Amino acid sequence: MNQSIETLTKLRLLLEIDGIGSGKILNLLSKFESLDNLINASFSSLKKTEGISDNLALRIIKQIDDYHNFFKKIETEFEFLEKNNIEWMSFWSENYPQRLKNIYSPPIILYYKGKLTESDFLSISIVGTRTPTPYGKAMAERFSRELAENGLTVVSGLARGIDSIAHRSALNQGGRTLSIVGSGLDIIYPPENRKLFNDITDNGAVISEFKIGTKPDAQNFPKRNRIISGISLGTLVIETNVTGGALQTAGFALNQNREVFSIPGNLSVPQSAGTNLLIQRGEAKLVTNCEDILVELNLKILPEVGKNIPKPPDDLNLFEQKIFDVLSEKPKHIDKIATETNIMSSECLVHLLSLEFRELVKQLPGKSFVLSNIS
Repeated sequence: MNQSIETLTKLRLLLEIDGIGSGKILNLLSKFESLDNLINASFSSLKKTEGISDNLALRIIKQIDDYHNFFKKIETEFEFLEKNNIEWMSFWSENYPQRLKNIYSPPIILYYKGKLTESDFLSISIVGTRTPTPYGKAMAERFSRELAENGLTVVSGLARGIDSIAHRSALNQGGRTLSIVGSGLDIIYPPENRKLFNDITDNGAVISEFKIGTKPDAQNFPKRNRIISGISLGTLVIETNVTGGALQTAGFALNQNREVFSIPGNLSVPQSAGTNLLIQRGEAKLVTNCEDILVELNLKILPEVGKNIPKPPDDLNLFEQKIFDVLSEKPKHIDKIATETNIMSSECLVHLLSLEFRELVKQLPGKSFVLSNIS
């Protein structure tokens, strides 16, 4: 689907109709096969679509009739996006996060500032209370740092407390982090996170399904939370009360068939009530270190006991040697390998394939690479 102002206008026009969500849009497009066919559909053909009542078909027709006025509104918004380096993607875009396509009610439009990379396919969400204890702060810092060290992207919600610590710790480690927010990207919430917001866009991305100008109202955060869990391999909950939003994110993760992890907490503080409850119910796997998460997700990449990193053979060519020298037992994305070796990504992949054939290098999901272990 062409990422044009016309496409954005048509999608936004449909999304602003009362009673139309992503599910109905996907259903309509399945029937009409294209946005243009849908926009030009007749009342009789619309009401024959599953889930579209006569009243809803009338609302769609009325909204479409106002297309030209709506286009002018989107034109102004489009200019704002370009001026502020905010990009957007639709459900059909090539760079749309693959895992999000598989959740219930996936966002049709995502706005983002920063850069999304293939390495973000390997991501873990870290969520928790806005008022963590010193223990919670330490655990958020530690787990985020270790996940980043192992090449995983840390996902969270830019909120105060655990979220902010997770983002900052990943960045401090030189890792990537994605922030999913509950407002338009022109509104930074909480406002004291402006610097963190900007730092994330330099080594990750801030993402929202909400249009420009949307305030961080309470009803937006459950929608935000389903994306936090849906974009990730799993969700780690660090301190939350039984009524906390982090528990809601864990619930979304379970419904989306994602893994949920929880760190046990002090029984005497309310911040541990939610995490301990998840463990007690068997809804979350109790974890005490990053390795527990990696093993559960079949991402164990640290060298096993009794195994060694192979020594490079003497017959490596210049390019293979340069690549071998920047690799270790920890995963490294192709983009980083190319940067560190000053070799184009396409050429790196050719030489990495040669090293892989010789069982010196192992490729992980998301175009990340590690040195192979040998006995």
